[in-house]
Amino acid sequence: MAVTVRLFAMLRERAGVTTVELPYADAPTAGAAAALAAASVGIGEMLAQMRVAIAVNRTYADDDTPLRDGDEVALIPPVSGGAGARIHVAVTSDRLSLDTLVQLVRDPGAGAIVTFQGEPRNVDVLDYEAYTEMAEDRMRAILTELATTHGLIAAAAEHRIGPVPIGEPCVIVAVSAAHRPEAFDGARDAMDRIKADVPIWKREVDGDRAEWVLPDESRAHS
Repeated sequence: MAVTVRLFAMLRERAGVTTVELPYADAPTAGAAAALAAASVGIGEMLAQMRVAIAVNRTYADDDTPLRDGDEVALIPPVSGGAGARIHVAVTSDRLSLDTLVQLVRDPGAGAIVTFQGEPRNVDVLDYEAYTEMAEDRMRAILTELATTHGLIAAAAEHRIGPVPIGEPCVIVAVSAAHRPEAFDGARDAMDRIKADVPIWKREVDGDRAEWVLPDESRAHS
C-alpha cells in the first residue's frame, strides 16, 4: 500500500525526481506525507522557506487531511500568476461548503478573509448548466488576475451545477489578504466577474414554470 507525492517546478528540480512513493502506513495525513517526502529527497529546508500548498487528489487540502491507500498528494509551490497566491476553483454537482472554502484560503499572513455565498430566492429550484471545462479555466484565470490586482494571498470559488433548491448555495467565493480593503474588493470583483464571464447558465424552476435567465433579462421558456 502506498501514497504518491508529486513535486513541481523548483521542488522537482531540487529533488531531482517528479514523484515520491511512500508507504501508506507511514503517511496517514497529507502533512505527514509532505514531510516524509521532503525529508527523503532533501527539500525540507526549501519547503520551510516558501509558502507551499498541498493538494490531495487534485483538491487543495490542509495538513490534517486523512489519506487513503492510493491517494495522490501534490506539493504546489507559489505560481507565477497571482503573485504566488493559492487558487482553487470547482464546478460540481456536489453540495457546496463555505466552511471548506474558508479553510482553503486561510493563511498565517492573512489578516482578513471575506466570503460570499449565493442562494436561490423566490423560486423552487435554480437549475444550472455549464461548459464545465471552460468554466473552471475561466474561473481560475479570473481569480489569478484578481490575486495580482488586489494582492490576495489566496482565492477560491466553486459553482454548483444541476438543480439547487432554496436554502442551498449555488456559488461560493472566499479570498484572503493581509488587510480587509483588499479582501473585500477581491471577493466582490471575483463574484461580479464570475457572474458576467463564466459559461454557466441558470434556469428558474417554479412549479410548472421553467425559464432560462439570460443576461439581457430576456427569457427562454420551456
